[in-house]
Amino acid sequence: MDADEFDAWYEAAFPRIVRQVHAMTGNEEEARDCVQEAFIRAWARRRRLDDARGRDAWVRTTAHRLAVSRWRRHRMDSRAGDRAVGLPVTTDGPDEKRTALVEALRRIPEAQRRAIVLHHIADLSVDEVAAETRAPVGTVKARLSRGRAALAALLDEGATHA
Repeated sequence: MDADEFDAWYEAAFPRIVRQVHAMTGNEEEARDCVQEAFIRAWARRRRLDDARGRDAWVRTTAHRLAVSRWRRHRMDSRAGDRAVGLPVTTDGPDEKRTALVEALRRIPEAQRRAIVLHHIADLSVDEVAAETRAPVGTVKARLSRGRAALAALLDEGATHA
């Protein structure tokens, strides 16, 4: 893949993958940072990333792993909060439904959340989700079923309290 092809892919895929990783992590700024870092890493291996869906999966998986690593580091970091670097970035906020969905996704187990995001937001098949998460197909189906049930209850609960 040459530089122009990479740029076109980046331009098309970046917003979509940020939305997917945001749904997995619950933090849009963190998702943007992790996806950006994943694309930087993808640039170095662009000649080996041939298939379009495989490229997206590679960046999404790398971004998710980066987010998990950052979360772990953050949890282990016992330093004071005055180490913030830079000013907060302001962006237009998501709509009410998206906010409710992301909040509900935060409240279900991580494995279920990841399966739901990959299947319903990233539009991967159950087999593709199984391959990307390295879980058996039956496990993915169970995570999807349990995750959907939990989300339905959480979103219904949120609607009745609103």
